[in-house]
Amino acid sequence: MIAALMERIEATSPIVVGLDPKLEYIPEAVRQEAYEACGMTLEGAAKALAVFNRRIVDAVADLVPAVKLQSAMYELYGLPGLTVFKETIDYCHEKGLAVIGDVKRGDIGSTSAAYAEAHLGTVQVGEACLAPFGEDFATVNPYLGSDGIRPFIEVCRREHKGIFVLVKTSNPSSGEFQDRLIDGRPLYEWVGAQVDEWGRDCMDGDYSDVGAVVGATYPEMGRVLRGQMPHTFILVPGYGAQGATGRDLKPFFDKDGRGAIVNSSRGIIAAWKQEAYAGVGAEHFEEASRLAVQAMAKDLREALEER
Repeated sequence: MIAALMERIEATSPIVVGLDPKLEYIPEAVRQEAYEACGMTLEGAAKALAVFNRRIVDAVADLVPAVKLQSAMYELYGLPGLTVFKETIDYCHEKGLAVIGDVKRGDIGSTSAAYAEAHLGTVQVGEACLAPFGEDFATVNPYLGSDGIRPFIEVCRREHKGIFVLVKTSNPSSGEFQDRLIDGRPLYEWVGAQVDEWGRDCMDGDYSDVGAVVGATYPEMGRVLRGQMPHTFILVPGYGAQGATGRDLKPFFDKDGRGAIVNSSRGIIAAWKQEAYAGVGAEHFEEASRLAVQAMAKDLREALEER
């Protein structure tokens, strides 16, 4: 799966758009139209999310290879929200985009296997074999150990899918645990070494279908992990709204400017609220998102050309 994603990146940009909507990101006119149709209900909120997502996807699908859906932003609106989660996945596939399910699952035994099948695999219902959500990639939490990750790897091999394992996350408090020294090395380096080992049996060209999440807000740590995981594709959150710039991202890519994809969520989907795009207007919010993607692609391209 990672080889297919890399082909899409070569044709577009190393950007993944985070479709992590909040009602406050959605222009009032879109929300009101949804409420008029469905009431101020969970269904109304979900309809607003669906319209918002589709208009952004339509505006950026030719500029990016992938989207990332944070499942919590849909679960927040109950069953209607989860329906939009699935509908958005399907719509993005129709547009030729790879889909990363940002679900951060991690458990043990049959529970982990159920999560893996739900998001990357299939379930047998009588004589039918069905894909519940159908993402191409999923984010997973490794802190329950190998028995929480191996069910995902097994599904990835069977279904030609991929995972991104949390190694060093972008949030400010990540160091409370991830930076703790164990035998002289921070915990995130131990996790990175394990990700590299898991990935050796899942190679898809130069890179593995077992990838890593490493936050853009820690470029020096990214440099260390890039060297430690030479065949691991890195999903990099933290660009834009969390403070990282293109130059901060250089250490996450390999010497050829490959091996990583950078996520921006509210910096793109809520771009219409930024002063830089104020002239676009709320009624054309998706055009602001397109402009934000183009600006981000230029920033990354210029940074990587400095190598």
